Amino acid sequence: MSQTVETAASVPQQPGYALLYFSELVRPSIRQRVTGRRLGKPTDLVFRIAEPYPEAVGILLEHGWGRPTEFIPWDKVASVTAHGIEVEPPNGESYTPFVDQPGWMLLNEHLIGRTILDMNGRSIEVVNDVQLLASKGRVALVFVDISFNGFLRKWGIYGLISAKEQLIPWKYVQPLSLEDVGTTDSVALSITRAQIADLPEEDLADALEELSGEEQQAVFSALDSEKAADVLSEAEPRAQRQLVANLRLDRARTILSEMSPQRLAALFTILPLENRMALMTLLPKEMADEVAEILSLDESVAESAMSDDFLAMPASTKAGEILRDIRASNRDHDSITYIFVVDADRVLLGVADLRDIILATDETTLGELMIETVVCAGPDDAREDLAELFARYHYRMLPIVDDQHRIMGVVYRKDVTKGPASTRA
Repeated sequence: MSQTVETAASVPQQPGYALLYFSELVRPSIRQRVTGRRLGKPTDLVFRIAEPYPEAVGILLEHGWGRPTEFIPWDKVASVTAHGIEVEPPNGESYTPFVDQPGWMLLNEHLIGRTILDMNGRSIEVVNDVQLLASKGRVALVFVDISFNGFLRKWGIYGLISAKEQLIPWKYVQPLSLEDVGTTDSVALSITRAQIADLPEEDLADALEELSGEEQQAVFSALDSEKAADVLSEAEPRAQRQLVANLRLDRARTILSEMSPQRLAALFTILPLENRMALMTLLPKEMADEVAEILSLDESVAESAMSDDFLAMPASTKAGEILRDIRASNRDHDSITYIFVVDADRVLLGVADLRDIILATDETTLGELMIETVVCAGPDDAREDLAELFARYHYRMLPIVDDQHRIMGVVYRKDVTKGPASTRA
């Protein structure tokens, strides 16, 4: 990957040119030139796919409170800097409503957080930010940022940003379809069909989860049965159900033959009963009996998969204190996504999102930020129930509470989707 990743220091900057990050542009409010009136924060930047670089065509401005999203054409943009965007007033009372166009791409909706495959087939990365080149009133997309710095900028945690960036030039990030990239959630891929088999199954599983149905099946069908079995085992429940639902019986039989009884049991726990029974008939009787025995022994796994790696604090804790504690710690970012709010007896009162904490003033308390209705699980909940909760709500973790609603721990989505407790090392 060395020939595709560059650092910010390696990018030449000349007078009249500025390199900006998408995360920097969407944080300040947009202002009208001359009057300085705040119009609101930009929701997204709209780019037109073009060679050699996509070019900005407008800004989405979302007001909320029932007011429609406005589209500010780029010819109304007066200036673009890291301090914010200034625009000319609309021709009438407001800017026009946004209407998507073929070949357009919304950075936040269609690129940020999406998975890309390295051209050399060595790894899969996630786009955490986008670097833009501003020059003479035009803005082009030149790099995607896969570094942890991009993740920190997105959350506004600038104190932990390091000097090292990981930027991939746009020319190596090719969308699946120029016409579809602006209108679907397509993932940008830079990999050939022949290179797919060399990728780790965990990375391929992550990529498959981001693809649409037809694209997902096309990639999965390119795998040999052994690789397909490994990828199917690593995929999240939603992707597993989609892949299984579209398998031909002969292909399903071949893939299942490559899986151990433990892996089959892990797969079957998240499938609808109809699919599970159909697949059971494809197994030799001895194998089917062993899978059935494992399933009967491992129906309740919430407590066995429970982790104590989470943050729980009183409602009186202030946002500034929380951010200082996080910066001083060395926690994995997954464990700080949510802050659980508890009383003196650890009864779960609510949950606050880290994003809201970052945007709040230092004196704002968790009690003011928290959501009181929390999706929880019990220590005796079955794997299938946990998988359904993760598939429905897309959380990274779920709190486990006892009968008195006291928090006992959390279950991470990645742990629930790796298979029964008996299969984990």
